[in-house]
Amino acid sequence: MNLIKKVVITIVIILGLTFSFDSIAQDAPPSPPSSHGETTNQDGRGAPIGGGLFILLGLGAAYGGRKLYQMRKENLEE
Repeated sequence: MNLIKKVVITIVIILGLTFSFDSIAQDAPPSPPSSHGETTNQDGRGAPIGGGLFILLGLGAAYGGRKLYQMRKENLEE
């Protein structure tokens, strides 16, 4: 009986979270305020992510290379 109660509570929580997230989502962004300076919304293409992405990939490659070097060094010592 205790297991059934836990399963029912878990299902209710999962369904509640699923439907609450669905009700929070918006179909379209709100219209801009009058002090916005434009009559329409900006298209959102102004945030470049290329530079940060390349830095992150470079740091990841350097970290992986260092780990490979350390593993190779340990294998040669054995």
